[in-house]
Amino acid sequence: MNSESSALGANVQNELTPQNRLDKDKKHRSFAWKILRTVQEVFQATKYQEDTAFNIPPFFKNAGRGNERIWGGEIATPQQTVINWSGLHEKEKLDLIPTLAATDNWIFLTQPLGASNKTQPPFREAQWIARADGKCSKHKGWWREGQDELATHSMITEIWISTRGKIPETTRTAIQEALEADNAKDTPSFGSEDLGDIHRAGTEAGFLGIYNLPGAVYATDGSHDKGVMGAGFHRLDENRGGSCQL
Repeated sequence: MNSESSALGANVQNELTPQNRLDKDKKHRSFAWKILRTVQEVFQATKYQEDTAFNIPPFFKNAGRGNERIWGGEIATPQQTVINWSGLHEKEKLDLIPTLAATDNWIFLTQPLGASNKTQPPFREAQWIARADGKCSKHKGWWREGQDELATHSMITEIWISTRGKIPETTRTAIQEALEADNAKDTPSFGSEDLGDIHRAGTEAGFLGIYNLPGAVYATDGSHDKGVMGAGFHRLDENRGGSCQL
């Protein structure tokens, strides 16, 4: 294990305390990686803010919480940053608002901030771009069991950007579709990022050495539901698969 991965391992250990605290917070949600991947790609975001190392996906080059740096180096130029607004306490939000009001390099995800689930701007310089009621969050404590099934309880999710920002309609549509997608399970990270390699190495398949096997690796499964037989397959190295019903 090199010094970089050793440092990351120590960071993860330090993240246990804040993660356990967030798990007890009824208002806190960790968002599905399928949504974060879409937001990261369409905005070319490089940083994720206000969660823990257990929930921040490895396709962000930098990650932090408050003034703490979880991973990544110090960058002098402003970064496009995705913020888990629900991960902040009220005082933390108030402290951050002046910075957000004066900049336009941020996108944040949250639950409705107004009464009766009505959309309400958190501050004057924020504009709403997407909202949907879908499977957009992970289960509490998902990281303990590696659970990839998304929470089935109803949760409206909103995405906001600066009023200085302008986005094409195709971008808004892509984000809206990601929020509305009815995937039962979250999408894992199969990217080529260094952190992605570390993440995969710690999964069940990683411990079995599956990702390092030569040749083509297939996974297959079958099920019977309401008189219908279904089967599916996935090829790992090409990240593709298919299914059929009989």
